[in-house]
Amino acid sequence: MGFNSGKSLLKELDAVDLQIIRALEEDSRVSLRKLAHKIGLTPNILHNRIKSLEQEGIILGYAPIVDSTQMGYALTAIIMIQVEGGHMLEVEAEIAKENNVLSVYDITGEYDAIVFAKFRDNASLNGFLKKLLAERFIKRTTTLVALNAVKEYSKII
Repeated sequence: MGFNSGKSLLKELDAVDLQIIRALEEDSRVSLRKLAHKIGLTPNILHNRIKSLEQEGIILGYAPIVDSTQMGYALTAIIMIQVEGGHMLEVEAEIAKENNVLSVYDITGEYDAIVFAKFRDNASLNGFLKKLLAERFIKRTTTLVALNAVKEYSKII
């Protein structure tokens, strides 16, 4: 049994695409001229390659990486949720609307979904959990609190 090598993309990325993505993951604010020089392309060709990556849905957007602790959100919670059959999509959609929710995933195993969220303190986490448990289709939750972030933001390539 082998592992997926990660080459299941609809568009096969070439070495230049990978260089562009790596550079933009490092600094998405870099000027086209500077990035083109670094990669060895003209600014016009680089612009077209970036637009193509955006149109293919490989680059989804550009956003600052914010230190959540500096913003007052020092508590990270991982919440596993069991949902009554047939209602998972609507429950996940409601949870995803919450501002402090970073991500929501369907998962396999004993639980149906997992939520990663940031909170200012125990009281705000407690309020969120009580709100979750009041949802009629949520059967059970288990919450883990992260003590330390070893690595929080990831680069794909």
